[in-house]
Amino acid sequence: MPEAHRPNPRGRNPADSGAGAAKAALRAQLAAGRRSVEPEDAARRRTSAALTISHGHRIIALYCSVGDEPDTWSLIDALFAGGSTLLLPLLGRRPDGTVRREPDWAVYAGRDELRTGYAGIAEPTGGGIGADGLRSASLVWCSALAATPSGDRLGTGGGWYDRALRYAAPGALIGVLLRDREVLDVLPVEPFDRAVDLIVTESRTIRTIRAAAPE
Repeated sequence: MPEAHRPNPRGRNPADSGAGAAKAALRAQLAAGRRSVEPEDAARRRTSAALTISHGHRIIALYCSVGDEPDTWSLIDALFAGGSTLLLPLLGRRPDGTVRREPDWAVYAGRDELRTGYAGIAEPTGGGIGADGLRSASLVWCSALAATPSGDRLGTGGGWYDRALRYAAPGALIGVLLRDREVLDVLPVEPFDRAVDLIVTESRTIRTIRAAAPE
């Protein structure tokens, strides 16, 4: 999910730093790698593992995959059919043209209640519940290009999830869905980057060092 761009709240552009430049180069490399078609059975295995983790979570935040991102539609369909309440991001401008200054979410009500939003990403037609709405979710699946077993995550560059995750409940699990080769030993990070607890690929589930650390 391409992340809606906004200048860094610390008053500087991440691309101005060494870490920012390294991230940009790595994003280009990873994006190129995603152009290869993923076998359907690999996507099914990842979805199955994500469903197992999602079991027992009443309210789950996730996103509508687009392009060559690891598929989330099968996960959305299965969770919705099972009675979970799903929160999906609202990106970019509101339908009336005004700009969203903070991350926003809306409750998913089925595929028939979606519209095409920012960067071609599907989003609910219902009204937003605000950034604080994320506090109700005990599990958050966020988009990523890569992650490490230590919990570092590389997003697509807009910083939307770094901002949104500030509103997550303290005990919420934060997970990412990746291809196996996108689990890396190390990533360039900056102070505003938000860590994750779980990595799910087509072949393994990793509980990160962040998840194992004491509160």
